[in-house]
Amino acid sequence: MDDVTLSATSDQDLLAAHVKGDPNAFGELVRRHRDRLWAVALRTLGDREEAADAVQDALVSAYRAAHTFRGQSAVTTWLHRITVNACLDRARKAASRKTAPVDDADRLDQLLEPHESAEAPAERQDLHRELIAALATLPPEQRAALVLVDMQGYPVAEAADVLGVPTGTVKSRCARGRARLLPLLTHLRTGSGDSNHLGGGRNRTPGASVPPASGPKDAGPSDPAAVKGGGERA
Repeated sequence: MDDVTLSATSDQDLLAAHVKGDPNAFGELVRRHRDRLWAVALRTLGDREEAADAVQDALVSAYRAAHTFRGQSAVTTWLHRITVNACLDRARKAASRKTAPVDDADRLDQLLEPHESAEAPAERQDLHRELIAALATLPPEQRAALVLVDMQGYPVAEAADVLGVPTGTVKSRCARGRARLLPLLTHLRTGSGDSNHLGGGRNRTPGASVPPASGPKDAGPSDPAAVKGGGERA
């Protein structure tokens, strides 16, 4: 396919074309979805290197397992599910090694994108740092649910599809996660905010929010292993 045809082709058709041997189809899928996958991974793991490795692992897995896709969910949901699973695997391994949570200023600063550090108000940067630090204290499953629902704005049903669990489980994980976060974030609450959510989005009322994922970039690597150097913005 040429560039014009690729950009006009649906995700499902691109995946099918990749399975049939088109050398550019999977690269177009990476270009379309890498930013949101990167945002989920970064906010779930709280570490840029770990997030980059998780996204790389996920895209390599998706590249190899494309023939197993049966169309029972959207391609983007399928990609997010693989990415979240890769993140949870890394988070569990880190916990088993008793890795300390991300809590030092230098590492938290790395979570802020360059454009945000230069342009965002100082209080927004501080909020972002404190949210990420607080999220790092949660069990991986609660963290993933809150990232999808409260930070990325997924409906609960869609988050459940991504995580491969019932909607009730997502609601329970979110509720438990919010309850654990509340003592850590009470000082950040505003009079108009909804204390049940971390910020603004499709499922939330206006209030303190974290920076949303940016839109797709112009070009992406055809080789999924190249994503480690490409997903630089959340």
